[in-house]
Amino acid sequence: MLGELNISNSAILKLINLSKSVSVNSGSCVIIDSVSCEFNKNEIYSIVGPSGAGKTTLLRLLNRLDEKTGGEIIYHDSPLESYPVTELRRRIAKTFQIPYLFPGTVMDNLAYGLPEGQDSHSKSLARFLDMVGLNSKLIYADPEKLSVGQKQRVALARSLVMEPEILLLDEPTSALDPGAARTIEELLLRLNRELGLTLIIVTHNFDQALRLGGNSLILADGRLIESGETETIFKNPGNEISKKFINGELR
Repeated sequence: MLGELNISNSAILKLINLSKSVSVNSGSCVIIDSVSCEFNKNEIYSIVGPSGAGKTTLLRLLNRLDEKTGGEIIYHDSPLESYPVTELRRRIAKTFQIPYLFPGTVMDNLAYGLPEGQDSHSKSLARFLDMVGLNSKLIYADPEKLSVGQKQRVALARSLVMEPEILLLDEPTSALDPGAARTIEELLLRLNRELGLTLIIVTHNFDQALRLGGNSLILADGRLIESGETETIFKNPGNEISKKFINGELR
């Protein structure tokens, strides 16, 4: 279970007083404010909170798409900065709210995730389509002709080609209809269960966080307000800010 500074030996990713600020005309604006927590292997974490809470920024800091301005991020007992960026983003992969696929074919997109020099034969890549519940015949398809739900699954497959340990997902179902969103949720649960992936997911949807289970972090104004088992937090929030957010009083 997460805690304000519950750093244990079982954590694969640890945040210690993590901060991020940006320059503005009048000085600086704090986006992430001294966040400390940990993420354990093979678990699911939902990051929730009002608009502008810093959820997406926090996610981007975890594989250096944004750079921190204070504190530490420790991955397998080493500072995040000690890993070459390319290697880091293979280990801690990210998918985006709107799936972006490169021009070419689905196979071209999957091959993009391969280490240099590794076999890009269609049969070896098609198995990643199977992992995300897509017909392997789509390997030669034009990504532009796929539905949004199919594109999201191809984007997930492209991340899986890199064989990550942690998968970061920013609102992965916000552009999907409810049925397609449920399909992605079930897929994420299966990937967590069968591949042992640690999933860290930004979502605005309480019901989605509950369906995914695991743990949740509630952010507000860049601060970690509460963290712990998702069901426990949502049914019995531990402080007034969490309660107001869960009751819809903060947006």
